[in-house]
Amino acid sequence: MSVDRWNTALVLGGIRSGKSAFAEELVADAASVHYVATAVGAEDDPEWMGRIEAHQRRRPQTWSTEETGGEPARLAAVLAEAKPDDTLLIDDLGGWVATLLDPANQPQNDVAMVAALADALRACAGRVVLVSPEVGLSLVPATPVGRAFADALGTTNQALASVVDRVALVVAGQHTWIKAAAVNPRPAQKVVAPAPVPAETQPALLVSSDSPEESDDVVFEPGMDLPMPDQDTGPDAHDRLATLDLTGAGLGSLGEAIEFAAATQSTVTPQPWSAVRVLLLTGTHAGGAGAGSDPADAARRIADAEAGAGPLIRLAGQVGADVAVVRAADSGAMEDGPVLDAEAVEAALRHGWQLAGAARADGRDALVIAAYGTGAEAAATAVLSATTGAEPVAVLPRVLAPGGTYDDNAWMVRCAAVRDALHRIRQESRGALDILAQVGGADVAVATGALLGAAAQRLPVLLDGPVGIAAGLVARDLGSQVRHWCLLPDAGTSELVKQGADVLGLTPVTQLGLDLGEGLNALTALPVLRTAIGLASSLPAHPALGEDAPDD
Repeated sequence: MSVDRWNTALVLGGIRSGKSAFAEELVADAASVHYVATAVGAEDDPEWMGRIEAHQRRRPQTWSTEETGGEPARLAAVLAEAKPDDTLLIDDLGGWVATLLDPANQPQNDVAMVAALADALRACAGRVVLVSPEVGLSLVPATPVGRAFADALGTTNQALASVVDRVALVVAGQHTWIKAAAVNPRPAQKVVAPAPVPAETQPALLVSSDSPEESDDVVFEPGMDLPMPDQDTGPDAHDRLATLDLTGAGLGSLGEAIEFAAATQSTVTPQPWSAVRVLLLTGTHAGGAGAGSDPADAARRIADAEAGAGPLIRLAGQVGADVAVVRAADSGAMEDGPVLDAEAVEAALRHGWQLAGAARADGRDALVIAAYGTGAEAAATAVLSATTGAEPVAVLPRVLAPGGTYDDNAWMVRCAAVRDALHRIRQESRGALDILAQVGGADVAVATGALLGAAAQRLPVLLDGPVGIAAGLVARDLGSQVRHWCLLPDAGTSELVKQGADVLGLTPVTQLGLDLGEGLNALTALPVLRTAIGLASSLPAHPALGEDAPDD
């Protein structure tokens, strides 16, 4: 699977459009590529041979090349032979169709050959990029041979476009995706909640049958009865680390992740998380909380994610995670009054609870909380300040504008909004549900419900960023067990995250100092955590310890 969440792509373009160069860019991240050349060389045509040689010179030395020009049936066989780790670049289908129509290869069933190629592409285990000329924009050829070629190639393009994940059109060196891969493998994973609505009208989601409580029956109130991770296997796994047959002194702070995985999996030899789901929350906070933010830019990033593009999708693809885009309701201006009413808070919490249940039902073994939106950092700051007494100006992140500059005027407006909100609620109740209604908003409430639901499902959560930390603080006051199901891969540079994590008793596993945005930090650190967990679980005790080594 490509890091952009597609496995097969068709690149279309006219003559000298740049389609081959673009296709080569798509596979540039592969360790090696099997290049399948379909063109037949012609020694008596120097210009044609020059084109072929130009393509050859562009290919890295690590690529292997196979020429199928004389055997049109070979292309389907190449696709059938590909293994999951293989990357194929087929350039181009025009040459394949020309060979297919060659009188020397007749008689044969051209329609059946195209259908067989489409079937082979659909079933191909490897990653495949195909290049093909787009003949539909040109004039109808003047000769019978030309018309036959155009018709056959057009039919082939349509047949393959219907089975690939993505289709790009390249014109004058510029590409546009005309068919995008779905971000989520199943439609049920893509959740839309566009408005604060009663719980019974929320989209139906799968909930694990072994859930302690169905989502319709759960009551969100302090003292929720949630399970705890295994209290013995975590410490036992930590003690086991000292016995491993390592060449050095140990795994350092990564032992925190191993102990966490052991406790949440109830085994001293836990397995690395292999099926992670990212909950990508998006919502809008009105008023000063969103000062300096561009709602259109946030919408663009969400649209990119839904289309299978953007940095978060690339990182998710690299670690094999899927992404569920969750559109939370809009939240009001915290400085003017409550940002949500009680019914909207309940609906958002229930929505998050259902999302966790759906993740477990779909076989996910860990969650990552991510967020794009406007005003979320100010809302998280208000939650932290209201629950811990932290000084807002000391923890509110600065407002980063495009180009790497900071908008300090916008930061001051955000500070004022948080200050006014805290002043407004100075004599109000500070219960968890009250905090969500007064300053937290819908996105924080959905994240809170997801953390509670994850604990109920015994599903570990990798926390990352202001929204996740704020949700953790609220969830802790509803069910204190929640924080034991949470791991902080990296605190990044955010003082808000550091202070909130300290209150929750979460120690960052790494000190990478990442500042990529909510969710991206955790995905970046995830491969390191997986490596440590897998290594610790697979290594035996040092032979010198003999019978004194603890049992696995």
